[in-house]
Amino acid sequence: MAPHVRVLGDPRSDPWQESFTMTATRDAAQSARPERPGRSDGVCSEFTVFTEIKPGHADALREDLAAMADTAAAERTHAAVRQIGTLHDARHVIFDNDTRFMFASVFDGSWDTYIDDFAKTVVGDRFDKVFSHSEGFPGVKDPGVKDWFVAHQEPAGVFVSAYPDLTVQQIYKDQRVDDAFQEVLDTPEFRAALENPANAELMATPAFQKLLEEASA
Repeated sequence: MAPHVRVLGDPRSDPWQESFTMTATRDAAQSARPERPGRSDGVCSEFTVFTEIKPGHADALREDLAAMADTAAAERTHAAVRQIGTLHDARHVIFDNDTRFMFASVFDGSWDTYIDDFAKTVVGDRFDKVFSHSEGFPGVKDPGVKDWFVAHQEPAGVFVSAYPDLTVQQIYKDQRVDDAFQEVLDTPEFRAALENPANAELMATPAFQKLLEEASA
């Protein structure tokens, strides 16, 4: 398993991230819009919606969910999620003998921006298809869709994030830095630098020793 090098900082200072995300973490602070349901832990917020499945629609919903899990569709979804840049995870569940549906996710930033961003990508089309099997869903681009989500959202009793201080963008950046550092570790030039007496003072510093420990963990 590759070691994890944690590099924190403002993700908005990274041009690569700016070019590949729609809103990233610009709305990490609470927006001035009305208070929204859901609990937060650090930069992460939870979103859980329960709906009533239309009579006779459970099998069609199940088929649509299976289509979303198809390899090609999943690749497009992952690309869209990367573009949005604020979603940690999401899950869809049919329960109560095919009568109810749950969508749950964890995201960064404001609730309103989260809903807005999904409407702008292929994920919005998937939302429309999946939630079309729920009673009263107006469509993800309908002006009233946020009110509909609020009416069907239930805040978690407890919500805990394993990494409350890390946004999706910071995790992406950590991964890129880790990959780049692993490439450096594998070069003969780096090994030669470790053996060079001229670098002994640097390598003896606590910071450098900690870096090597993290890399070998």
